[in-house]
Parts: sequence; structure tokens; C-alpha cells
Amino acid sequence: MSSRRVFTRFHRVYLSTGSNQGESISNLIKAIQLIEKEIGRVSRSSSMYKTAAWGKTDQPDFVNQCLLVHSIFSPLLILKKLNYIEKQIGRVRFEKWGPRVIDIDILFFDQVVFQTNTLQIPHPEIQNRMFVLKPLNEIAPNYKHPILNKTIKKLESTTKDSLGVLRL
Repeated sequence: MSSRRVFTRFHRVYLSTGSNQGESISNLIKAIQLIEKEIGRVSRSSSMYKTAAWGKTDQPDFVNQCLLVHSIFSPLLILKKLNYIEKQIGRVRFEKWGPRVIDIDILFFDQVVFQTNTLQIPHPEIQNRMFVLKPLNEIAPNYKHPILNKTIKKLESTTKDSLGVLRL
């Protein structure tokens, strides 16, 4: 009698979450719960950070967080599931960089470089956003950006973004 094991490959997916509408901290907690239900186990989560709005600055401050998720799903299926999660929490897309109940971005997927009309991995703005780099550095300082070939720690220390990011 032989036993067969089936191994499923889990991908390491780094996500960024943010909210500046409603109960922002509760929105991020709800996002983690839904990510664990729909996508995979959240194995690391950064502290939450308060940040002034980036891009379109005439709006309330954001609360941001980064997560490491282990998932069996493809990047496009994860994106579809994240859009569903955002909708469940109450996101309505009406303005680029505008206020939002929840925003969830895929930052990295393993060491994959991936581009379609709807998704680019790594996220193209990581190195320009302190509100992503600070929490990401907390959970993955030695992760190396697959295109820029620099660690998150190095990217944070060299970014030109001077936006204040306050740990809550």
C-alpha cells in the first residue's frame, strides 16, 4: 500500500491596503478577514500607519497596512477576488486617487514580473510611495524587488517621497 501526497504550491503575495473613508481601521481589519476567506492565509501583517493622501492631496488622511499572503491562486484570479472584497467592504470606483473605503493593491507575487492591461506586478509605484515602503519594510525588509534589484529596506531609505508616515 502506497500513500500519495499532493503538494500545492503556495505563492507569496504582498498586498497593500488603505482606507480614508468610514471607519478606516475597521475597514482594514475586515479586508484581512475577507482576504483570509477568499485568497489565503495572511502570515504577516505590518502595523497600521496614518498617512496624508498621496496623488490627490485634498482629502482625509489614509490608514495603510501591508500584508504577506500565502495563496494558491494566480495573479489575475487574486485581482478578481480583491475587487470582489473591495466591493463587499463598500468601495465604489469613481475617481483615480480619490477617497475610498478600501483599496487593496498587489505589490509582489513571488518574484514574478507580470503585465496585462489590468494588472502590473510588481506594482509600478512601490519605490515612489513611502506609505507602501514603510509598512512593507516592517514585514519584508530583505525582499528584493525583481526589477529594481534592491531590497525594500534600500528602496525605503532612497525614495524621494517625503510624505509623513506615522505608525499607529
